[in-house]
Parts: sequence; C-alpha cells; structure tokens
Amino acid sequence: MALYMVEKLVSGVMVLDLRGRVTLGEETEALRERIKKLVESGHTRIVVNLGEVNYLDSVGLSTLVSSYTSARRDGGDLKLLHLTKRIHDLLQITRLSTVFEMYDSLEAAVQSFDQPAAS
Repeated sequence: MALYMVEKLVSGVMVLDLRGRVTLGEETEALRERIKKLVESGHTRIVVNLGEVNYLDSVGLSTLVSSYTSARRDGGDLKLLHLTKRIHDLLQITRLSTVFEMYDSLEAAVQSFDQPAAS
C-alpha cells in the first residue's frame, strides 16, 4: 500500500495527514521531500497525523527524526498526532517519546505551538 498525504492549514499550523505505510523506499522519500518543501516555503510549525498509518519501519522513524531536526533548525517544530498503539510503543522502546511532543487531539496539538517552550 502506498503512502497518501494530505496537507491542511489549521490556525497557522500545517497539518500533514498520512495514510498507509511509512517504509523504506518511495514512501519515506516522498514524506521527506514533502516536509522539506513545507519547511522551505516557511511552514515550520508542522503536525504529522499518524492515525491512519498502519506500519512504520525504522527508515520511516528515521525520516520523522530528520524532519523534526529540519523544522527545529529553521526555528520551527514538528509534533505528532493520533499515534496508533504500535507506533506509540515503538517511540517508547526507542526512547524517541522524549524527543517528540505527541497529542491525541488536533486542537491540543495546534494550541501547543502558542504555548511558551518548557525550559
């Protein structure tokens, strides 16, 4: 199954809804390129909705980390929304849950960009 991506702007935050598999190959390359183009065009506040992602491999995880790093480097942030149990467990095992901010509602994820960063 391919990876489908839909962008939408919500209160100045770019939301990228993903559906399908984020795995080595075309899927991860397409995701990396899409986020790179968003950041280059000034959309540095990004929420990636993983609610409909049915599989994420190590390369997909690496793509999320590199995208997060790119957004942060340009003064923005990348946050995760609607993690499936499997993806949440994967982030816990790899300790990446300490890196990414994760949300269960779109409203909370979007509002989090307006909160001062924890020091």
